Amino acid sequence: MDSLPEGWTAVCQDESIVLYDSIIRAVWAKKGSTPLVLTTGSHRKTCLFGALSLDNRQLFRQYDHINGETFRTFLKEVKRKFKRFMLFMDKAPWHKKNKRVAEYLEKNKHYIKVVWLPTASPELNPVEECWRQADKDVLGNKIHPTFREMKAELAKYLRTRRFKLDMIKYLCQ
Repeated sequence: MDSLPEGWTAVCQDESIVLYDSIIRAVWAKKGSTPLVLTTGSHRKTCLFGALSLDNRQLFRQYDHINGETFRTFLKEVKRKFKRFMLFMDKAPWHKKNKRVAEYLEKNKHYIKVVWLPTASPELNPVEECWRQADKDVLGNKIHPTFREMKAELAKYLRTRRFKLDMIKYLCQ
């Protein structure tokens, strides 16, 4: 990583889907009865996009969907924040196979250099650890009264939490 050109940084990027529903793993119930577990049944979700840089800057956003358009929108924000960077990401279809994303990356090849992570290697991406921590700290076994409150709590957590992860350790496993 010390061979990055002057003014460039390394950035890892990833997405995650968070479902608005409760997952109860254990309940108290009268012996011999069938326990009832209340769920929202809404199947609503929020899609998290995240980017961490070698110089400890970070960017997180929520969208309604994960697809080429939302990824391209997020890429524009990443470019605005990090200016010039090597982008480490997986080979998700919206990264690798979307025509408009490919055009955007080609148009910005002097600012964004893509490095594809090996297939099925989430352990190489430090953003995966951000999702794990958010799941534990925000979602856990909590039931959020509304979808809006869950999204707001996630947004506040990702906006205020400083993830001081050693990117080199992840990328060089």
